Amino acid sequence: MCALLTQVLEIYDLLDRAMVTGRDVVDLLKTRGLEELRLQTVQGEKGSTDFVTITIPGREGKTRGRGAPTLGIIGRLGGVGARPERVGLVSDADGAVTALSCALKLADMQRGGDALKGDVIVTTHICPNAPTQPHDPVPFMDSPVDVATMNCYEVTPAMDALLSVDTTKGNRIAKFKGFAITPTVKEGYILRVSEDLLDIMERVTGTLPRVVPITLQDITPYGNDVYHINSIMQPWITTDAPLVGVAITTETIVPGCGTGASHCVDIEVASRFCIEVAKAYGEARCRFYDRDEFQRLVDLYGSMTHLRRVRKAEAPPCTE
Repeated sequence: MCALLTQVLEIYDLLDRAMVTGRDVVDLLKTRGLEELRLQTVQGEKGSTDFVTITIPGREGKTRGRGAPTLGIIGRLGGVGARPERVGLVSDADGAVTALSCALKLADMQRGGDALKGDVIVTTHICPNAPTQPHDPVPFMDSPVDVATMNCYEVTPAMDALLSVDTTKGNRIAKFKGFAITPTVKEGYILRVSEDLLDIMERVTGTLPRVVPITLQDITPYGNDVYHINSIMQPWITTDAPLVGVAITTETIVPGCGTGASHCVDIEVASRFCIEVAKAYGEARCRFYDRDEFQRLVDLYGSMTHLRRVRKAEAPPCTE
């Protein structure tokens, strides 16, 4: 259980500061040997946030001109803090802590001689003073920028498959402590849960796998006035790559803006799961979906990409 606990605690301590910035994250990762780091500060209507893109090159990855597939790990959140309304790291920060812990662990593995076969791209954003917003049954964290902007900066064309890690505690349906995965979403289709990911989850946790029951509403774009469990599935809107959500969960309902609600042991297990997926995916030993079955669905029922639209108009295109 302690394989990544050192990295989780280091990232948690770094992010649990009132003045933390994306530069602090980049500087830490540089000290651990990573070089392909991108930092972009983006101003929104409700403040600014720092988007961080971290590429961990694989032995036979695209960055080295080879063909091993690339896994994307997205730390999804509104903000790591809700200052001045709340003091301290908020529950919503778990996605960022998980993703950055994975980056730090992969960096440490490379320094120890254990580079993965495929590239891994980790993205998230850092904002210690994000706003909050009303939500039923408990308040959510808001963000300085909208979801479309997050997708532009957190989803890259190089990602062949994506894990979207997000705190998923403010609901009444995914009520178990730890983490759960979602069915795979690709091009508007909610597909069956990946057997390979279930196998990895069982091995990592030592327990039966847990699945979040997402709905069609959950994969539609924010801003269409329908209920969403949270933004965990939103990255699919700007990519044709398969997406699976990794939801940090609790038995009780916890608001995203709640402090003192992050459980480092649960984050460690979720981080370890993501690392194991990265190992297997780069070696083509982990399928997110069945290609033939997906094509059969498209042949029978057509494209579902129209679900990317908001109020009968296309979402704003990414400029990045």
